[in-house]
Amino acid sequence: MASNNAVASTRTLLIELGCEELPPGALAELVDALALGVKNGLRDAGVEYGEVLPLATPRRLAVSITRLAEYQPDQQIERLGPAVAAAFDKEGNPTKAAQGFAGSLGLDVSELSRLETDKGERLGHRYTQPGEATTALLPDIVRRAVDALPVPKRMRWGASRVEFSRPVHWLVMLYGEEVVPCELLGLESGRTTRGHRYHYNQPIELSHADEYVEKLETPGHVIVDMVRRRSMIVEQVREQARALGATAVIEDTLLDEVTGLVEWPVALTGRFDERFLEVPAECLISSMKANQKYFHLLDEQDNLIPAFITVSNIESRDPRQVIEGNERVIRPRLADAAFFFETDRKRPLAARIEPLKSVVFQQKLGTLADKSARVEVLSRTIAERLGGNSDQAGRAATLAKCDLVTEMVLEFPELQGIMGAYYARFDGEDEAVASAIYQQYLPRFAGDEVPSGPTGQALAIADRLDTLTGIFAIGQRPTGTRDPFALRRAAIGVISIMVKAELDLDLRELLTVAAGQHESVTDVTALVDEVQDYMLDRFRAWALEAGMSAETYLAVRARPVTHPFDFERRLRAVHAFTHREEAQALAAANKRVANILAKQSGDVPAEVDTTHLAEPAEKALFDAISVKREETAPLIARRDYASALDALASIKAPVDAFFDQVMVMSDDEALRRNRLALLAGLQGLFLEVADIALLGQS
Repeated sequence: MASNNAVASTRTLLIELGCEELPPGALAELVDALALGVKNGLRDAGVEYGEVLPLATPRRLAVSITRLAEYQPDQQIERLGPAVAAAFDKEGNPTKAAQGFAGSLGLDVSELSRLETDKGERLGHRYTQPGEATTALLPDIVRRAVDALPVPKRMRWGASRVEFSRPVHWLVMLYGEEVVPCELLGLESGRTTRGHRYHYNQPIELSHADEYVEKLETPGHVIVDMVRRRSMIVEQVREQARALGATAVIEDTLLDEVTGLVEWPVALTGRFDERFLEVPAECLISSMKANQKYFHLLDEQDNLIPAFITVSNIESRDPRQVIEGNERVIRPRLADAAFFFETDRKRPLAARIEPLKSVVFQQKLGTLADKSARVEVLSRTIAERLGGNSDQAGRAATLAKCDLVTEMVLEFPELQGIMGAYYARFDGEDEAVASAIYQQYLPRFAGDEVPSGPTGQALAIADRLDTLTGIFAIGQRPTGTRDPFALRRAAIGVISIMVKAELDLDLRELLTVAAGQHESVTDVTALVDEVQDYMLDRFRAWALEAGMSAETYLAVRARPVTHPFDFERRLRAVHAFTHREEAQALAAANKRVANILAKQSGDVPAEVDTTHLAEPAEKALFDAISVKREETAPLIARRDYASALDALASIKAPVDAFFDQVMVMSDDEALRRNRLALLAGLQGLFLEVADIALLGQS
């Protein structure tokens, strides 16, 4: 059969799955997964392709792939059979082994070749296998990609047993002008897509895959490119805001959801009654975002204004009617928010302490009231360590979870902490207490701000440590795939607060207090060890994200450092040290020292006996160690680890000379033990910061 490479050509492939409206929040993930699945299938088949473009609207998932090769590349195949010595008898006749091998290839023994291999001469056959047509491979590739889509909940429709996220109504598979025959989800592939549900609810025939985007836009009234549609929404929303002299707040999550809701975006501005501004802005914003997917607007002072921007899926001949419809819909929503706010204010926050006794935090760890009591004890302890007001910290802990049983937070859970702070201020609580109730949830994500005062810091740390020790105590440690109580986030939150706010707190001490609050814990030390190790291990990812090596983390982790703020300073110092030209040599020397000392069966003397310093090189090293110990001691005391390691870098020369000129394991026991003590002193200098011997592991 002739090779396909001589006639190879490329065309655009279009795959479109037409559905009823897909979940907007899942749209991007679904289409990206479809594109990746098809791309991986083509790659595994060895088919060459160009740009892979995911395209999606609420009613369709599509992938366009440019410059897709018509065939797989030809493959050079080599099949090896028995050794030549075993393939023929003494008379030169083929043996059964040779005949069986030839028969498996559909050949005669005479058609086989003798091939030299690293195991000697063998019978074999080399041939060119033409690549399959891409159109023949595509149905299986696409089926596998669709089957692997991350559809959280599949459904059936009609009498069909086919399952997908939403009912599927059409399937397009075009390779250039050619329809690729395929049966998928109960549909036969074709070249017919559909336009906008309202503006052009008609079939659109595609004569070529390259027409897809253009024909859907005109006449179809569909912007199928999500990136372009997203940009159009941003520009339209900003233009509407500029017309009011305001700024639109466009958050990515809401923008992505709106992009997944429309095929033909049209931004419109509506208004609401100014009286609703008496309600905290966060309540109104949550209502507009969660219920109506509206963008809110701020004035020059960043105050909420009584207007919103909605993105419609139709271009109405009478936009005013659409705007008024949206205004009618938002009015009762905001009225509900105002009602919840007014209802909540009729009772002080403290009156909600009692209801917390009926809200379970975790079955084995009691109620939210139980948790609040534990957190109060720990918050007071932390506030005292920080030089803050323990009474304020205790009060903040008592009230911290009370807003969880308010009408507003029950309706809008994302307002927890925010509403608690508002209600605390209305009740006349200290500002430090009110601020702490909000700040207990900080940081909420990577790069977020941390609590700014000792009361908020104490509460935020205490709440997380109570959760960590409690969940670990009942054996619910996170696994690689499961972390239902968000313990990783809690651990990182504690570390972030201590590091960014430069809080010199002993994690082990605080964990001991936290573990002691759980009555079921019988071995506090074992629990503290487990949670402490888990938390300090979070520094590995911290170090890697900061551009540090894993060895830098391991060097610090090897030391008994339990102050996260101190741990992070050591990380930065060791990271800077690794860029010095002396670093690798000193790391290797320390590793050599560690190996020598580890092999000693008895105790190494704690002090060097200067009368047994025989060689000039060991005397020079002793003098260098003595000088450096005196130089670095005040630096270590004030935790200037970077300067301490800089100072120790200059010890490289006497260290090198010592190992070049001195026999450590001398036959003279007194000399040997004294030299071991000298090396232990050298090692101890660096161990004041980190175990730099571990820097040489990579």
